[in-house]
Amino acid sequence: MAEAGILSEDDRVELIEGEIVRLSPIGTRHSACVDRLNALFTSRLRRRAIVRVQNPIVLSRWTEPQPDLTVLRPRADFYAERHPGPAEVLLVIEVAETSGEYDRGTKLGLYARARIPEVWIVDVPGQAIEVYRVPALRSYGDRRRLVRGRRLAPIAFPRTAFRVAEILG
Repeated sequence: MAEAGILSEDDRVELIEGEIVRLSPIGTRHSACVDRLNALFTSRLRRRAIVRVQNPIVLSRWTEPQPDLTVLRPRADFYAERHPGPAEVLLVIEVAETSGEYDRGTKLGLYARARIPEVWIVDVPGQAIEVYRVPALRSYGDRRRLVRGRRLAPIAFPRTAFRVAEILG
């Protein structure tokens, strides 16, 4: 639709189950958290993965969300020929400043159905990180809420730990 001129590059939308969903404006705390996540993951994972910020992933023919941060299997072409699909996604991170209900409801269910192995939701107002693992039909079998003072590591990189406080800022 962007190529046809229906949407502009600056429109904040994503394709969810065949519908164009308008996204909330990005606040300053949200932006800062995404930038912090990008810096942390890029510096710690280096060439072991590709870290993408607010770019599409293809979950189905009708669904292309744009997670705040996605950790992908490395590819020499950096996915130049196509957006990554579920098999290439190692971790999805959504930053929820005002979008918590949408992230925990609609998007989490889509990620589970697509078998994304791990999703983190950074709850900015609640000052916590929700970790979802073991995807099932509509949700995740393993759910945890971590607060400051705790550490976490992605399943794909168990030796690469992050402190909750450094992600929250």
